[in-house]
Amino acid sequence: MNTKEKSQLKVITGNAAAAIGATLSRPDVVAAYPITPQTEIIEQLSKFHANGELDAELITVEGENSAMNAVMAASLAGGRVFTATSSWGLVFMYDAVLAAAGARAPVVMVNVNRETPGIIAVSSGQQDMISTRDAGWIFLIAEDCQEIIDTVIMAYRLAEDYDIQVPVMVHYDGFYLSYLSEVVDVPTQNDVDKFLSVLNDQPKRTILTPGEQLGCGSHGILDGYVELRYKHCQAMERAKDKIDQIEKEFENIFGRSYGGQIEEYKLDDADVVLVGSGSMCGTIKTVIDEQRDKGIKVGLLKIRMYRPFPSEKLVQALKGKKAVGVVDRALCFGFKGGPIYTELKAFSQEMKETKLISFIDGIANTDITKDNINKMIDMTCDAAKGKDVPEVTWVSYTPQQGGE
Repeated sequence: MNTKEKSQLKVITGNAAAAIGATLSRPDVVAAYPITPQTEIIEQLSKFHANGELDAELITVEGENSAMNAVMAASLAGGRVFTATSSWGLVFMYDAVLAAAGARAPVVMVNVNRETPGIIAVSSGQQDMISTRDAGWIFLIAEDCQEIIDTVIMAYRLAEDYDIQVPVMVHYDGFYLSYLSEVVDVPTQNDVDKFLSVLNDQPKRTILTPGEQLGCGSHGILDGYVELRYKHCQAMERAKDKIDQIEKEFENIFGRSYGGQIEEYKLDDADVVLVGSGSMCGTIKTVIDEQRDKGIKVGLLKIRMYRPFPSEKLVQALKGKKAVGVVDRALCFGFKGGPIYTELKAFSQEMKETKLISFIDGIANTDITKDNINKMIDMTCDAAKGKDVPEVTWVSYTPQQGGE
């Protein structure tokens, strides 16, 4: 029987999709602590636990730092784990986030993107993701509610793979996706079990066992420390091909695919390209369709895997394009451009004929509107024609000269 006939269509929020994806993955331990706009995930998981759908140890901790320490410990003891957070919560657990990565604990966590401390803002933005990008976690970014549930399930295949064993953070835009209700094709438990059963056939990872020696969180010095860091970095690199492989296997069972590390939309014959991530990409695709009707050859490159940075795929897809506009929903303090733009610019020598420009938009709940996207496409087309275009444009704000 076709998987589509067995699965169930539901109208649910992005947060509900994350909670259902985690539940279908059968975690042993869930640590729960609420923070806007993630709270609904914890509420849903608590409901599933109360009615028997979630057969797990649900720990209602006193804060985010405890949440990460709890799931890290449970993971090192061999359990499958899940937690979720956002913004200040991610900052509060930062030391434990680093420890989980250093211990190579295959934790899966959802981070519902929201602006971070500094200026207090209960609003959307990817600054929390950017603030932790070098913590040693794998980062995956979802565009819509369907991709959220699917990516959470795939995250377990990636984190717990014997060749990887690195924690995975699934990101999606707070307020836009967290509370957005969409039709979602919810997989059956049997199909998720089948997809994750591959992990049962792999060699068993090293776990904390009473009576046996295992160093976790111990001090590393000299060659031992360097060896662990080297192996961690190599595992991150292996994750690139691994996510492509996992997505192909996911498609075979569920009939859906997102392209692996990146998604290309009308990119083959495009002269100019926008690079984006997250919920903005749906709107960008709509505008691209409208621009194509006018004869403008524009395409989208959507970043799905942000850590490790998919540099090889990006260069391969963008090489030869006349101009590329990178849309960032976060800031890179100390650099003029956005963070994804700044990282992509490091590979500009491999794309010598391609003009790169930076757009900053969508921070603090400002909408990335169709008008804004049309403006970005127009400026990128101007750059392709050799016209004088600013390297960095704050799309929804016109800076004043001088000032504080």
